[in-house]
Amino acid sequence: MSQTAEFLLTIGGLLLLGLATDLLGKRTFLPRVTLLLLFGILIGKEILNLIPPLITDSFELVADMTLLMVSFLLGSKLNRTTLIHSGKQIMYISVCAVVGTVAAVALGLVLAGLSYEVAILLGCIAAATAPAATLDVVSESDSKGLFADLLLSIVAIDDAWALIIFSLGLALTAAISHAENIMSPILIAFREIGGAVILGLLIGLPASYLTGRIKSGQPMLTEALGLVFVCGGIALWLNVSFLIASMVMGATIANIAKHHEYPFHAIKNIEWPFMVIFFILAGASLEFSTLKALGLFGLVYFISRITGKVLGAWIGARRSGADSVTQRLIGIAMLPQAGVAVGMALVASSQYPEYRQTILSIVISTTILFEILGPIFTRRNCGQLVSDCCGRT
Repeated sequence: MSQTAEFLLTIGGLLLLGLATDLLGKRTFLPRVTLLLLFGILIGKEILNLIPPLITDSFELVADMTLLMVSFLLGSKLNRTTLIHSGKQIMYISVCAVVGTVAAVALGLVLAGLSYEVAILLGCIAAATAPAATLDVVSESDSKGLFADLLLSIVAIDDAWALIIFSLGLALTAAISHAENIMSPILIAFREIGGAVILGLLIGLPASYLTGRIKSGQPMLTEALGLVFVCGGIALWLNVSFLIASMVMGATIANIAKHHEYPFHAIKNIEWPFMVIFFILAGASLEFSTLKALGLFGLVYFISRITGKVLGAWIGARRSGADSVTQRLIGIAMLPQAGVAVGMALVASSQYPEYRQTILSIVISTTILFEILGPIFTRRNCGQLVSDCCGRT
């Protein structure tokens, strides 16, 4: 069989599977994200080995394209209306959730006997969330209103906070280890985040005025995809955060493009096929050896991250004056964790090669668990909110 035929048959089969998974997800308690991951594990190299290398080798490209679209859509949630109604809650909850997670994970791992340096870095890594899984679960559960907008807005900026605190963690561990240049991680982080913000603004500002002109007031899918991929390509070329750049671009367009009759929601029409392939390949990339290496530290990381997210978000929601339902549900809905955490783990392991196996085995194995179990809690809480708070504004 030719490579072209093999590629087309595999992609077509995966997309058709996405339709079946969507239907199954509506009939079971499992969200479609979790079902796709589980199916990916089943047909992956560890069990049936049905996905050809031609497809698995493209995972990084598919992941980047998917996350670019997700970041753009999340950025559009940071519009003026949401910020006016929930800006205080977004800041309080996001910051408290990040700080609470870092503190809980780092303290738990230190008490379990892990070195201060690794415990601090793993605490910082634990602060990251999974925007793709969260966005899809919210869309699938048909959760609308202030809670859904609040959750998506928090997730949108959560990884920015995580990158900042991770860079500070690298600097702190360098100081503990008596490294000579402890400022370099901070400077790199500010360059990566600041450069991404500037890039997002530079593309988003003219796009706010130029898009939606071919069909008056109606931004088209071609415009959205073109902007997203150009922004991502430039960000990767300049070595700045493509997630933050795409998010800032989306927020800029959503807030400035007054002539748009609706936001760039047309991109949602093509986002789901990418997400189907993304989550299946993510499951297929699982190596059982990483789960075997979980051990005591991995268990402590897993439990401490849940505790830190839930408690930190609850404190932030309470301090910001959020209602009791939001206080109870928001932290558990933020549990999914994915690519950003793995990326941070790779950076941390390169900085401390002597701890490489420990860092990667803990982060990769728990990320798999959070990606499978986290969406279940997110969907459960979003569904509960719809039933409890129908009509609340």
